[in-house]
Amino acid sequence: MSTLRFSGIACATVFALVSGSAAAQDAAAVIADASKAIGVEALNTVEYSATGFDFVFGQAYNPSSPWPKFIEKSYTRAIDFRTPASKVDRVRMQGENPPHGGGQQPVIGDQPQSQTIIVNASTPWVQQLEIWMMPHAFLRAATTNHATATSRTVAGKRYTVLSFKGQNNAQVNGYINDQHLVERVETWIDTAYLGDTLFESIYSNYKDFGGVKFPMKIVQTEGGYPIFDLVVSDVKPNAAVTIQAPQGRGGAPAGGPAAGAAPAAGVPTEKLAEGVYLILGGYASVAVDFRDYIVVIEGPQSEARAIQIIDAAKKLIPGKPIRYVVNTHHHFDHSSGLRTFVAEGATVVTHEVNKPYFEKLFALPHTLVPDRLAETRKTPTFETMTEKKVLTDGTHVIELHHLRGSGHNEGLVVAYLPKEKILIEADAYNPPAQPNAPRPATVSPYTANLMEHIDRLKLDVQRIIPIHYPADNRNVTLAELTRWVGRGN
Repeated sequence: MSTLRFSGIACATVFALVSGSAAAQDAAAVIADASKAIGVEALNTVEYSATGFDFVFGQAYNPSSPWPKFIEKSYTRAIDFRTPASKVDRVRMQGENPPHGGGQQPVIGDQPQSQTIIVNASTPWVQQLEIWMMPHAFLRAATTNHATATSRTVAGKRYTVLSFKGQNNAQVNGYINDQHLVERVETWIDTAYLGDTLFESIYSNYKDFGGVKFPMKIVQTEGGYPIFDLVVSDVKPNAAVTIQAPQGRGGAPAGGPAAGAAPAAGVPTEKLAEGVYLILGGYASVAVDFRDYIVVIEGPQSEARAIQIIDAAKKLIPGKPIRYVVNTHHHFDHSSGLRTFVAEGATVVTHEVNKPYFEKLFALPHTLVPDRLAETRKTPTFETMTEKKVLTDGTHVIELHHLRGSGHNEGLVVAYLPKEKILIEADAYNPPAQPNAPRPATVSPYTANLMEHIDRLKLDVQRIIPIHYPADNRNVTLAELTRWVGRGN
């Protein structure tokens, strides 16, 4: 599958269903029986096609919603178990109308996507799991890793469970049913937001293809919700498979050094105004110099990125603590650095819809890869808002406005600095790579919503700071946004 990140919220679900004592069994015999049943020894490569749905992890409309759904118009995956390697080619389409949530919505027409993994000594374990979680590969891995076998009952059904330690020292469990078929595989990985995160794949409706049995239904779940739900339509055992690494595309990544930027703590920065600094090198953040402390707008991506932002802010504004971190919305790519800011002692400023969710998530265990919050064990503090909140020290003013009615996120917030006439926004408007790119045939409702709020609130905007900063590092103006929504030339 193409996304393997699974939530720690649901990590207790499987085990809550398990009853009875685990009895040791002969793992080698269990592996041999299961391998014979599904034709592991006969299978070197496989290519399968499917249709169904994918759901983008961490991009829900609100903290209580499932991940947003997309249609898998076509899905073809080739696996070479000998290398091992995997290649996915798929075409996805918009699955919810009107669109709700992230995941590159709205998708206009067909959206082709490809992913290639060729395992070598440096391939991260989470990417290798794209292959090892498949039934045939799991049984091979169980042999290589000297799996143990126990007997468990789950929801009244008896399974033999093969278990071994993955490269990240987390348990990998495969549930073998009474027909010797791999029905479920689960393990845990570390994610910046959820810590010890459950990854689960469920296989059913096996069919025989010349001595090789393959599941015709594949479901993956993450955070208590599915991320893939596929119905397999065609299976080609031992197909002629050639998987090559994709050629690099070149070009600078978004958020690269801005023109005239000076490095701070190893990342590019720009002075936007007196006491206001843009921090690039990843998702953008803004640090504001208040009288006795620093306010940082956005704590995105990961602990590593949060540390970059914190170090840069302290270098730009020395001798002051970071008291507040403003969160634009709860989507995981925009809030996975918040734990690091909490460990720093900062109060999280967010829309009120997010507070109960954040309180739960910040308490989740991070034992696979302990982060700063796990080590400091600080209790998070919050300041929430509904429609508007103002942070000020008498000199600087930060207005926070809720983008009411945005389909992207129920609690989406923008920051406006009235004195500097700067608007900081996330995902409402992601500028194209080039400023003169042709206008879209259909304007995103998320962008139209932003424009409506700028008009309604009568915000005098001279510069827009998108958290997804444009790749050419240009100054994004209101005129560019106005043209993009079809109001200008």
